[in-house]
Amino acid sequence: MPRELVLGNGQLLVNFDSGLSMRDLYYPYVGWDNHIVGNRNSIGVYIDNIFSWLDESSWLRQVNYLKETLVTNCSAYHPKLEIKLLINDAVHFRHNIILKKVKVVNTSSRTREVRVFFTHDLNIDGSEVGDTAIYNPDLNAIYHYKRNRYFLFNGYTDDKEGIFQFAVGTKRFGGAEGTWRDAEDGILEGNTIAQGSVDSTISFRLNLEPEEAKYIYYWVVVGATYSEIVDLNRYVLENTPEKLLRKVRDYWRTWVNKNNQNYYDLPPKVIELYKKSLLIVRTQIDNGGAIIAANDSDILKSARDHYSYMWPRDGALVAFALDKAGYPEVTTPFYRFCKRVLTSSGYLLHKYNPDGSVGSSWHPWSYKGQKQLPIQEDETALVLFALGEYYKRDKDFEFIAKLYKPLIRKAADFLVAYRDKETGLPLESYDLWEERRGIFTFTAATVYGGLMAAANIAELFGDKYLSVKYKKAALEIKEAIEKNLYSEKLGRFLRGAYLKEDGSLEPDFTLESSLFALFFCKVLPPDDPRVVNTMRAIQEGLWVKTDVGGVARYTDDYYFQQSQDIENVPGNPWFICTLWLAQWYIALAKGDEELAIAKKILEWVADHALESGVLSEQLHPYSGKPLSVAPLTWSHSTFILAVVEYIEKYQELKAVNCN
Repeated sequence: MPRELVLGNGQLLVNFDSGLSMRDLYYPYVGWDNHIVGNRNSIGVYIDNIFSWLDESSWLRQVNYLKETLVTNCSAYHPKLEIKLLINDAVHFRHNIILKKVKVVNTSSRTREVRVFFTHDLNIDGSEVGDTAIYNPDLNAIYHYKRNRYFLFNGYTDDKEGIFQFAVGTKRFGGAEGTWRDAEDGILEGNTIAQGSVDSTISFRLNLEPEEAKYIYYWVVVGATYSEIVDLNRYVLENTPEKLLRKVRDYWRTWVNKNNQNYYDLPPKVIELYKKSLLIVRTQIDNGGAIIAANDSDILKSARDHYSYMWPRDGALVAFALDKAGYPEVTTPFYRFCKRVLTSSGYLLHKYNPDGSVGSSWHPWSYKGQKQLPIQEDETALVLFALGEYYKRDKDFEFIAKLYKPLIRKAADFLVAYRDKETGLPLESYDLWEERRGIFTFTAATVYGGLMAAANIAELFGDKYLSVKYKKAALEIKEAIEKNLYSEKLGRFLRGAYLKEDGSLEPDFTLESSLFALFFCKVLPPDDPRVVNTMRAIQEGLWVKTDVGGVARYTDDYYFQQSQDIENVPGNPWFICTLWLAQWYIALAKGDEELAIAKKILEWVADHALESGVLSEQLHPYSGKPLSVAPLTWSHSTFILAVVEYIEKYQELKAVNCN
């Protein structure tokens, strides 16, 4: 089930599904550790001797955010029980506090008692072994702990009545299902402590007159010590949850509107998704600099791994988008992170954990007895490319100076050296989709872009020799791309080629959406006839010919494949691939015609987002439902970048017309 709501502050991140259950809780890094791992932390209601969980189909739910904020705006209505809940959730922007406000509305014509239950199913540090859950009478609160991880659960009603009942117990062991089952008779038994595989449930009681509404305020505080959670709990009580929610709302509204952007003729739904994308992307960035690909643990059901890593490629493209959107202060820690993890040889590895340690990988160090580098070279190149664009916009010379020798020069020297002497192309590495090893047009284009950026930066520091060296290598790569990775017969560029044992290149003719990198990384202009033919081929050959539409990654894409009808469904539509087409039309635009096509694609993205505005990685080609992880940071950042580029091109064309 996709994560329809994400909230975070750069250290604490929580995800909710469409049933309003909290499914992931990450701390102390965004993406690591996950203390829920997809377990169901739900809300239940007991009224008129009937119990119902909010994620049951009998509830009519709406899931969204308050406008321009990272505060949720959700509702759940049960027609038969005649009860409605209006829910706001938030993570405090500075402190590790999760806040929830529940407005309980009695829609019936009779007086009733309503009990609302909150369940806590944690696997602290990702494991249910050795956890403890305990009721503390001094705090009238429940807390769970293991080693240096503490989670306290508390709340009160607007009548200032605290927790009504509680239960602590064993879950999924020895025949015990968990305290959530104890809740279903409306009464919690009050057990005060349990250890091992444990959970807990608390309840609040409201007496409601006909058509009356009352509030429950609930919070979770997270810390490394018991004293820390006690202090945070006191902070909530002294400042009140209502005031803290208001501060969170105001903070994010100021943040997302800080640049006072003019959106010109973009429709409201595109503007709304742009702002949501900025906010959602921010939740996926750890304060230490790691930009995490996705934090939807539901992917664990189909693969015993996840997306909660920092891929340098994804990170560089996200940073590039945020820089262009006017948020360089958010991205500078990413570049410092890259400086810290760059290998002594000058390349970045496959992926990293949020603390900078090396992540899991399937790229081998040897193949058929021969040593090889287990890298995707575009990951190193794109960091340089993004840094070059960062300096063009922000002119932060002192920041670039700190990265020049340990990151920029070292990486650029690697890119120059890691090339085939015969062709001038980059040596073999894995493609951006991490599926095959060869020499790819996308990779070569990013290396060109990275080296040109390094050449420009070297010139800033008076290193003429290095500037010439990097530029010369970049131009040799450009020439090699045109010579070796273009098909005269097809009239378009190739996905890539594979080095045969005799040293010759075997072309890969597969139609591939990532060929957009040729103009994106400025190898060739967007109106170069070869680029035009390539992008037209992508539009015609990779557009999904169903009611859903969108662009597939490449022909016969196997990942989450839903159809064998390759002619009509070459693969599932991906948001990033569809937006690359929009970016080309924007770059190509000489007037309103091309911009109108790009705007239509932006609207397509907005139309296919989840109700909350979350963008998944890909869509089912027939139903349009999300596939793989949601949200995918790369999807949202590509939308941000396309909107910014649209605005820039609109301004440019407007200025030309005025003259």
